[in-house]
Amino acid sequence: MSDDRDGSRHQRFILQLPGGQSLLIAHNIDLAKRISLGLGDRVKFRGMYEWNELGGLVHWTHHDPHGVEDGGWISYRRKTYK
Repeated sequence: MSDDRDGSRHQRFILQLPGGQSLLIAHNIDLAKRISLGLGDRVKFRGMYEWNELGGLVHWTHHDPHGVEDGGWISYRRKTYK
């Protein structure tokens, strides 16, 4: 899946969940480093889930630049991206 380059840039990727559902992750690469992922890779994440008619998405997987919210992260291969 290609990156979203409108406004704040976001790396977008889809996770396949154990129950068969899929989930879109929108990771802000203006605030956190891009993650080099491959098909079948596993990640752990913390972010904000928002439902939509396609199943939903997770965003806010980065630190809060204003220091108000706890922020989120993505953990991949023993490295945390926030």
